[in-house]
Amino acid sequence: MDSITVHPSMPNSNKDTKLHIALFPWLAFGHMLPYLELAKLIAGKGHKISFISTPKNIDRLPPLPPKLSALITFVKIPLQQYPNLPEGAEATADLTEEQVFHLKIAYDSLREPITQFLKSSNPDWVLFDFAPYWVPEIARSLGIRTAFYTIVMAVVVAFLGPTSPEIPADDRKLPEDYTVPPKWVSFSTTVAWRLFEVLRLLKQITGDDTNVSVVQRFMVGLQGCDLIAVRSCAEFEPEWLNLLEVMHGKPVLPVGVLSTMPKTDDDDETWRSIKEWLDRQSKKTVVYVAFGTEAIPTQEEATEIALGLEKSGLPFFWVLRTKHGEDAVKLPEGFEERNEGRGVVCRSWVPQLKILAHDSFGVFLSHSGWSSVVEALTFGRPLVLFPLSNDQGLNARYFGEKKVGYELPRDEHDGSFTSEAVAESLRMVIEKEEGRVYRETAKELKTLFGDRDLQNVYLDKFLEYLTTHKGCRST
Repeated sequence: MDSITVHPSMPNSNKDTKLHIALFPWLAFGHMLPYLELAKLIAGKGHKISFISTPKNIDRLPPLPPKLSALITFVKIPLQQYPNLPEGAEATADLTEEQVFHLKIAYDSLREPITQFLKSSNPDWVLFDFAPYWVPEIARSLGIRTAFYTIVMAVVVAFLGPTSPEIPADDRKLPEDYTVPPKWVSFSTTVAWRLFEVLRLLKQITGDDTNVSVVQRFMVGLQGCDLIAVRSCAEFEPEWLNLLEVMHGKPVLPVGVLSTMPKTDDDDETWRSIKEWLDRQSKKTVVYVAFGTEAIPTQEEATEIALGLEKSGLPFFWVLRTKHGEDAVKLPEGFEERNEGRGVVCRSWVPQLKILAHDSFGVFLSHSGWSSVVEALTFGRPLVLFPLSNDQGLNARYFGEKKVGYELPRDEHDGSFTSEAVAESLRMVIEKEEGRVYRETAKELKTLFGDRDLQNVYLDKFLEYLTTHKGCRST
């Protein structure tokens, strides 16, 4: 499919106009992949995409469908070598948690090459992530419109703070201030961080002299953009999407949840061996355990999870990954031998969508990352929630409110928990009467999250807005 060039003499109808949109995500695969998913959907409508990242990250992205390869151009911009950044590190997956702030500093050095690219390519819109908070200023000077495309939910963005002068400013200073809902939320909610979560995130919230905080990056980006685009839908978090518009005094458009379906081929040897084991299990009995590519439990947490899985008596499939540069967690002595046949521990990549689609799964023990929850709900899988970092605690409170997941009980001050709590939580959600509400709600939401027609409606509305408001920006 070729893009259509619209000449000034041609009618500027939404149907005929084809856009050139640049996408610039943060250097984490949990960000790059949702950006790429949106890029593919937009390109599927005939629009031209420039997807900007670093060379190594682009080379690690999944291949494009052949029919889209002519419309999506990968723009490789190298990082400047930063002294404290390990050689070859271009994504958060290449780093320990302590090293990530060095990547943000190196990322900020892309400001000049991004300026040159936008100047030479002149896209109609730039969709940017939280980290490059400097993009709106550059784009404004070039007369290019910008959309802050956030891959986290509206509930998370709204919790971080307002930019509209009509909303009282954020005056939270103490860690305890973040453990209650913010004053600008007028409706009843439990969404707030727990004390142990705030203490772990404090540097990201406040920043320091060497680095701009995550919250500050969000605020500057939200204030400078023309439009806020959210990976979400009005059916799931309507009040938070409405609040976000009030808090920032500008349009907020959900782009849909971007759920994807697994490929139907069974040629992959890894999947064939997994499927053989799953086919031997009873329906809705297996616990799937996975914490994404970034969230890694500590040794103590992994030990309690392992013992809890063992005590639950339930079959389980655990994807136990280690972040680059960090030591692998050790399982309790004899754990795998004692649970041979009943449980599988996998230390490499797995096809998560295919796994969640399998009828043997009854519950997903998850870190509460939005992408993983979207995948779980696409197949109607209820959750036991074990947030580990970043937005995951706020997600978990909201998922608990929506009754799609039960949060693992933990100590408010240090985040500790017991193996007994793990076992009881899993059994409750998967088989007990008090867990019925989670099972039924997840089943109901399957029709929402798996609705391809609804996703298409959100995409069309988003593209209609971008087309109607392209160009004509005063610099």
